[in-house]
Amino acid sequence: MNRFQNPALGTLILRLSLGLMYLSHGLLKLLVFTPAGTAGYFASLGLPGFVGYLAILAEVGGGLLLLSGFFARWVALALTPLLLGTIVLVHGAHGWMFANEGGGWEYPAFLIAGSLALFFLGDNKRQA
Repeated sequence: MNRFQNPALGTLILRLSLGLMYLSHGLLKLLVFTPAGTAGYFASLGLPGFVGYLAILAEVGGGLLLLSGFFARWVALALTPLLLGTIVLVHGAHGWMFANEGGGWEYPAFLIAGSLALFFLGDNKRQA
């Protein structure tokens, strides 16, 4: 390993980046769209409205857990079904590019890849 290789720092940057992204998306739903508005949007997709509240909880809670490093690899794995749902139910019909009208599925797919990478990298704790 050379002086520019630091897997622990790389994993930290990935964890913090994902944590901020999940947290910001959850806070957007909570503070801008409001819980009732988010639930209404989820209901318009054919899902039970309470799933919107669960999404807010998962994104805010998951983001905070990732930022804290608490069970980060498992939190990242647990958040991937939420993103898969956004691809299947919302973004998949809008094509690949997230810049497309309605947002394509490139961004959620990238977050899934990052979340899975964090899961497989682990938490950098030494194993005995």
